[in-house]
Amino acid sequence: MRQVDAVIVQRLSSGVPLVGSVAQYIISAGGKRLRPSLLLLCCGALGCQDAQRFNLAAVVEFIHTATLLHDDVVDDSALRRGRPTANANFGNPASVLVGDFLYSRAFQMMVDAHSMRIMQVLADATNVIAEGEVMQLMNMHNAGLDEAGYLHVIRSKTAKLFEASARVGAILAGATPEQEEACAEYGQALGTAFQVIDDVLDYAGDAAVMGKSVGDDLREGKATLPLIAAMQRGDETQAAVIRHAIENGDLDALEQVVQIVRSTGALDVARDAARQEALRAVAAAERLPGGAHTDCLIQLATQLLERNH
Repeated sequence: MRQVDAVIVQRLSSGVPLVGSVAQYIISAGGKRLRPSLLLLCCGALGCQDAQRFNLAAVVEFIHTATLLHDDVVDDSALRRGRPTANANFGNPASVLVGDFLYSRAFQMMVDAHSMRIMQVLADATNVIAEGEVMQLMNMHNAGLDEAGYLHVIRSKTAKLFEASARVGAILAGATPEQEEACAEYGQALGTAFQVIDDVLDYAGDAAVMGKSVGDDLREGKATLPLIAAMQRGDETQAAVIRHAIENGDLDALEQVVQIVRSTGALDVARDAARQEALRAVAAAERLPGGAHTDCLIQLATQLLERNH
């Protein structure tokens, strides 16, 4: 990861000072670096020592960071990773344009791998992520979204880059088709579990620990799994309260919504959905060669359920 960070610093350089300032600001905030870690772990599990793994790990982090810059503008977010968002600090125009810079820099870096297959996987993933963002936008304030629709959005918007990161690691390693599919399934399942837990934390987490505001999803009118489950399990009055809050982005009702979500057992429903995805990830990892890297993949999936930020 130190070598990945070195690539990130080197490739963030730009002759336009504001580009470097905004990009450095969001990259230096840290984050979990899960997507590049996933690529490196899949390479390691399959015995790949190709130096391109550091370059491609930086590529997926750049793509992810670009989506964050654009997301925060779309969602009008003020806090990420415990500090003001880039758009709060530099303004929306700079955030959008530097996000574009990071996307285009990522595609420049992909060329260095000299692999049309890797370029195809990452280009397709970037396109699916964009579609997922638009789907989420269309579903804002839609209290009628069901679990299948919710999962379709998060598998496009969030899980797709996890899946692509793991698949690229396998391709770089020259894996068999079966190993490549195991890595891809692991990434998709892990990414889905990650997002479901993220949505649980919006109603069960601590803002100081999470580094973002509790209730952001409700303010944005997002019908996430905890809310969908609460409407299904609650009585008519409780469902009406949540429906009204989603349709109107009503933060005044946040305390009442949180109480309903917790009292109906909706958080347990969502956690169980995440647990099933984590088990799917573990089963996929167990199809890879045994060793320290595969053990880490299994550990990552099981510990994901305990995350609090």
